[in-house]
Amino acid sequence: MHGSRAFPTADGLHALIAPLAASPASLLITGETGTGKGRLARRIHQAGPRRARPFVHVDCAALSPTVIESELFGHERGAFTDAVARRPGRLELARDGTLFLDEIGDLHPALQAKLLRVLQDREFERVGGAETLRFRARVVAATHRDLPSRIAAGAFRADLYYRIDVLTLAVPPLRERLAELPSLIDELLAEAGRAEVRLDAAALDRLRAHAWPGNVRELVNVLERCLTFAPSGRIGFADVDRALARRAVRC
Repeated sequence: MHGSRAFPTADGLHALIAPLAASPASLLITGETGTGKGRLARRIHQAGPRRARPFVHVDCAALSPTVIESELFGHERGAFTDAVARRPGRLELARDGTLFLDEIGDLHPALQAKLLRVLQDREFERVGGAETLRFRARVVAATHRDLPSRIAAGAFRADLYYRIDVLTLAVPPLRERLAELPSLIDELLAEAGRAEVRLDAAALDRLRAHAWPGNVRELVNVLERCLTFAPSGRIGFADVDRALARRAVRC
């Protein structure tokens, strides 16, 4: 098993942010869809020495192979039909900050080889260009995929895996982190600008009893539904029960 791995308990997850943030080494964050891998990547960036520098997010699963090459590397004017001007890519925009490669397990094989060269040599060229540019950013990657299984299936490069898997943070699903539910809710309410909102004990018990198949992403949606109908600043059992059941509001 490669890399220095962290398999945190609910209490230990946040304690790992400081040491992971202080390191310049590549970090791979793994976990089920919706567990908050992107939120953790941003928190790690903000807790480290690069906090004042860019945090550049690349969704590897959302971009086609033809688009993602230009998005990552940038392009020169005339590099292809629609390239009417030079455009910097995400590698260049990240500068001395953090490049967050979200869902790297879905990166097209042709791009995996090109990304590997960047991580090995710490340099790249824009599409259609000859100038070699230095790559100085820290790489943080995330995936819900089992990368060793994808390597065995020929869908992911082993050498790229070993480049990104220096440090690994395995994020448990929310159903295994119920002890941190109150603090996580406080964080999410603060991010929504509703830090004054409080949950009744019965409402919190109802949330703890839920299986959370959608993980933190589902919790965010549930809280948003509750906040819509909590003008008093308190969320009760009925609010949570309705939000979890997705029952329509009757006029």
